[in-house]
Amino acid sequence: MKGLGYLGAFLGGALAGAAIGILVAPDKGSNTREKISNTVDEFLKKHNIKLSRKDVGDLIDDLDEVAD
Repeated sequence: MKGLGYLGAFLGGALAGAAIGILVAPDKGSNTREKISNTVDEFLKKHNIKLSRKDVGDLIDDLDEVAD
């Protein structure tokens, strides 16, 4: 069980790092948020993680606030 916690923390950190990296890249904000949203959505589907599109959007908004 402890290993799953570490794996979850690693994956969460990797996703957050990638999202912040994309957010600070020179691209239109709405395009960047859409890219992140699609990427996270694909990741969740690939790993059979159940999150709604709204939850993913909220996560992206939170990451955007942190990046500012």
